[in-house]
Amino acid sequence: MADDLFEGLPPPSSNTHYQQSQSQSQQPIPSVSTINNTESSAIPSAPKPILKSALKRPNPTQSDTQEAAPKKSLKFKTSTDASEAQVIEAMQKISSHIKNPAKFSKAAKLAIQLIEAGSVKSGVSDYFFAILEAAMSSPIPCTDPSVRADYHSLLSAAQNTKEHLNKKQKNQLAAWTINAVVANDLFTDDSFVFSKAAGQIKEAISNLPVATKEDDTEEAMSLEDRKVMVDEGGQTLPTNENNGVEEADPFGLDALIPESTKKGEKYKEKNDPAMTIRKEDEEETKRFLKLQRKALIICLEIAARRYKTPWCQTVIDILVKHAFDNVARFTAHQRDAVEKLWASIREQQMRRKQGKSVTGKLDVNAFEWLQQKYATEKISIRHSVGASGDRRATQWLG
Repeated sequence: MADDLFEGLPPPSSNTHYQQSQSQSQQPIPSVSTINNTESSAIPSAPKPILKSALKRPNPTQSDTQEAAPKKSLKFKTSTDASEAQVIEAMQKISSHIKNPAKFSKAAKLAIQLIEAGSVKSGVSDYFFAILEAAMSSPIPCTDPSVRADYHSLLSAAQNTKEHLNKKQKNQLAAWTINAVVANDLFTDDSFVFSKAAGQIKEAISNLPVATKEDDTEEAMSLEDRKVMVDEGGQTLPTNENNGVEEADPFGLDALIPESTKKGEKYKEKNDPAMTIRKEDEEETKRFLKLQRKALIICLEIAARRYKTPWCQTVIDILVKHAFDNVARFTAHQRDAVEKLWASIREQQMRRKQGKSVTGKLDVNAFEWLQQKYATEKISIRHSVGASGDRRATQWLG
């Protein structure tokens, strides 16, 4: 017999794929009833998808994000599509609540959101300004520690609305900014912020005009305790020292002036637009200067109260000295206040220099220490080229 042809080949069991295909091909074709009965068991289930890494995962679909997101979420809008009527209604509600100290913080934050959303425009600027008026008329002052940060944030954000305000409102906002922003910066523990606020006060003082006798007279009249009588129409009428109404013409000079002349002057004033505008501008300028001077005096008093803080002393020395040097820019009553502040600062300076600190050295600030040091220091022009006056560097330079 011939040699076995399959000698040396691997056994048939190792080629399982070939055997399975052969066995499947030799099986009889099932009938229709057999297929129907075994359809559910014959069709294999779809394989489970392989999880990919988060970096290779495609963008989630909208259904996936809806399932993953929580049912309740708090969202803050940075812009709003509200109508002008809705904005006005919101501003009126804020104005009514911002006067209440308990609701001031929340109302101020809502007002800031309106500013950031761009809802403050020329058409609703008066309603927004009413919010600021109500806030500044609160019984709690804007420098109170409980509301200091909210006032600072509100008035700082209000600077972005100046383009929509008229001249009178801009001046009022500038005065409020000194009270609520600059004055509150003087309470900071940051030396840079404190110095910046002091610089703003110095600049504002330098920009003030010199006070006139008319300013002093108006101030004296406002400070004078005068009795007031209210007429039936609800108007207040100033009274004289004899508890009577001030006469319009106490010396009878109106009888000597022709009636036609007086009527002509009144008619000219009423019908001259340029004269009316000029008079209104003058009155507005006086009003703004009065508010500005008052706010600056408040800032000086706040700064002086912080003189016990060592790192504030040099800045306060310079600030109050600057106000004293420009004392003519304030009214008579304010000049007295500035002079008293400067006298108090000078007294505390002398007390520090005479007293002893814990280390036994003179209790002076950094500026005074450097001033004393270099007052007796001998500085040579050759110090940089020769330490002890020798001529080695001179000889080297030739």
